[in-house]
Amino acid sequence: HLLLFLLFVGPFNCFASYSRATELFYSLNEGLPAGVLIGSLARDLRLPTAGSQQAASLQPPLSFTLASHGLGGQYVQLDNRSGELHTSAVEIDREALCVESSGATIFGGSAAVSSSSPSPESCLLLLDVLVLPQEYFRLVKVKIAIRDVNDNAPRFPVPHIRLSVPENAPVNTRLAIEHPALDPDMGTNGVQTYRLRDNYGVFTLDVEENENGERTPYLIVMGALDRETQDEYVTVIVAEDGGTPPLMGSATLTIGISDINDNCPQFNDSQLNVTLYGNSSLGTHVATVHAVDMDLGSNAQITYSYSQKVPQTSRDLFYLNESTGAITLSTKVDGDTPRLHRLIILGNGPGCIPAVITVLVTIIKVVMRPPEVVPRFIANEVEGVVYLKELEPINTPIAFFTIKDPDEKYKVSCYLDGDGPFRLSPYKPYNNEYLLETTKPLDFETQQLYEISVVAWNSEGFHVKKVVKVQVLDDNDNSPVFSEQLIELSIEENNVPNAFLTKLHATDADSGERGQVSYFLGPDAPSYFALDKTTGVLTVSTQLDREEKEKYRYTVKAVDSGFPPRESIATVTITVLDKNDNSPRFINKDFSFFVPENFPGFGEIGVISVTDADAGQNGWVALSVLNGSDIFVIDTGKGVLRAKVSLDREQQSSYILWIEAVDGGDPALSSTAKITILLLDINDNPPLVLFPQSNMSYLLVLPSTLPGSPITEVYAVDKDTGMNAVIAYSIIGRRGPRPESFRIDPKTGNITLEESLMQNDYGLYRLLVKVSDHGYPEPLHSTVMVNLFVNDTVSNESYIESLLRKEPDISVEEKQPQISIEPTHKKMESASCMPTLVALSIISLGSIALVTGMGIYICLRKGKKHHRADENLEVQIPLNGRINLHMLEKKPVEISNI
Repeated sequence: HLLLFLLFVGPFNCFASYSRATELFYSLNEGLPAGVLIGSLARDLRLPTAGSQQAASLQPPLSFTLASHGLGGQYVQLDNRSGELHTSAVEIDREALCVESSGATIFGGSAAVSSSSPSPESCLLLLDVLVLPQEYFRLVKVKIAIRDVNDNAPRFPVPHIRLSVPENAPVNTRLAIEHPALDPDMGTNGVQTYRLRDNYGVFTLDVEENENGERTPYLIVMGALDRETQDEYVTVIVAEDGGTPPLMGSATLTIGISDINDNCPQFNDSQLNVTLYGNSSLGTHVATVHAVDMDLGSNAQITYSYSQKVPQTSRDLFYLNESTGAITLSTKVDGDTPRLHRLIILGNGPGCIPAVITVLVTIIKVVMRPPEVVPRFIANEVEGVVYLKELEPINTPIAFFTIKDPDEKYKVSCYLDGDGPFRLSPYKPYNNEYLLETTKPLDFETQQLYEISVVAWNSEGFHVKKVVKVQVLDDNDNSPVFSEQLIELSIEENNVPNAFLTKLHATDADSGERGQVSYFLGPDAPSYFALDKTTGVLTVSTQLDREEKEKYRYTVKAVDSGFPPRESIATVTITVLDKNDNSPRFINKDFSFFVPENFPGFGEIGVISVTDADAGQNGWVALSVLNGSDIFVIDTGKGVLRAKVSLDREQQSSYILWIEAVDGGDPALSSTAKITILLLDINDNPPLVLFPQSNMSYLLVLPSTLPGSPITEVYAVDKDTGMNAVIAYSIIGRRGPRPESFRIDPKTGNITLEESLMQNDYGLYRLLVKVSDHGYPEPLHSTVMVNLFVNDTVSNESYIESLLRKEPDISVEEKQPQISIEPTHKKMESASCMPTLVALSIISLGSIALVTGMGIYICLRKGKKHHRADENLEVQIPLNGRINLHMLEKKPVEISNI
């Protein structure tokens, strides 16, 4: 819409627009945060400000708009209504905006142009703002000057600056430092000064500023320099700006002192005196002169030459090496050769006056020639050095020596001078031939070099010495040696993977590659151990468990690099130390013990077996009873469970205990087990008769009761269990008119009538019943008296009670009750004896019946006459319990409780 509006009004208001163009100038520091007020366009243009009455009446209201949102627009925020200009969230960095160092750069909404009259430190943002509506329309040129702040420290372009100064540089020599410090800040915030942290008393710095304001540091020499005294100075150059506070940057400054030819050659001595035998051979070394020049390189190059004063005869006799200064005999001395030679030698250096030394050579006339020693080497020899391997055998030949007299006038002898395993002996059958050989094996590790001399002398005392050097060559004759043959290590279990164990060390006395040692694990080493071949570091790659394996023993090898290689073996033992990582473990989680009741107190009930895989104190286990500790106790060391008191099954038949096992580790680990104690019954309770309740009770039995009818019962219980509680009933004593008339069931205790009752069977029957269990080893029993009164009625109750109070005269039968628990016996039958047995049984039964009938009749007659006063039928037996008297429901006859 704004573009259409401008296109419409543009042709008609061109001159007016130019005439109404306005320019505003603002300034602010770089690096300000967002929201800082730069200026109010409405106020500075004297337009109605927002909130005023005049501004409120404008329709449409005043609006301020940036003509373009270019580079400059991102740094400011313009309020369209109030015309206030603020900094935006994009921080203004003057050094990033104004990259030009010469003149100011102005950044506008869409282009950058140079200011008409900028100051050297100007940095401007140009904004074009449109003011609407039409009556206030104008184009406002806003210039924002960005003021510099000291936010950058000086920085050298390189961290190390090198500068070379000749040693003859005069005082006040100025040398420019080619890498001055740079500071993006302007004016006083830029680099102002330079200084040296250490000037060594011979340097200082000066700063020169050119017409563009650039400052260049200069190194100034303040004292004399001498490269031969000190050839280099190392210090730190510091650049400092003018900000408040000032910021600094530094770099290392190395000042090298370059050499000049300020030194000349010099001899240590001015004269050398040398003596030479007249019979010396050609090439004999006479002397060596040596001069020194303290300069470097070509400035120190020295050549040697004879002075012009040296005669030509001396020049011809002695050769001078111009490079080394060595003087040798170049021609043979004869009788015409002068005996004294004065050799003046010059040491020449570039640009220097030569140094001078005089060599006086005195030639001694020799009438006879000394003996000659001529070697012929057998062993390998290079430039007078013989090379022998250390493993060479005894009597290894080294060289032949021929000893002779050149004049063939004198006898010549020789001997070997020097220490070592060598021997010089005549080599027969030749004369003057000698053999040099070894006397024992050589050992490189003991001594590597021997220097011996073959000395020859004649009868006139002249000696000649021939020096022989023997270099022993190393061979791989030594195996690596471990510092310890048995390497004992220890490590705690549950270690971290790749844990360090030790660093093996072996040495090899051989040299070079033959002495380089590599390390290897033996074939018996577990795969989870690793040994670094080069360093000998032994590690374990996995966690070790002492409970799985406590000791490791294997071999390691140290192998040298010789050919063939030699090796040695050591043994590694590793003890895995225990940690408390295992809880006590019971053999069973549930233990069951069967204990007979009435077991004596503190008797051994059973042993609780518990183990702990840990060792030492970690594996020590203490046992305790968690419940029932008032009755039971456990032996901590042996695990023996005991009861403090005797146990009664009838009071409690079983016990459940919880046993805790705690080890001795820190922290301690524990586990629990369940213990079940079952009490086995023993026969310690006799049967308890519950009915009849008293020996004085009786029952009325009517004479009309039919045979087989139940009369009453004896009921008893036994607190024991099993066979100890199986009860048998038996009648062990009888008293009455016909006592065999009643029988008792041995299993149920039911008493029944066996035979019909007759008139003479009336009266009181007293049955002594034995109630016995089947306990082992001996059954227990109780007895009770069952009283039966056979009559139609009870006419005299007091009389019956008086009879019951009397002691009964009853003979006790020892017949045991027969209860068939299991069929264990079989009837024996004999077909051959059957007729005889039947006949005898019939005769016997008839006789017994006749005698019995007569006896009963006589007894009854006597009883009626004396009213049975002589009967003594009372037997008083105490009973062990009481229950309510009850009668059986099924009775074919009437039985009354009297």
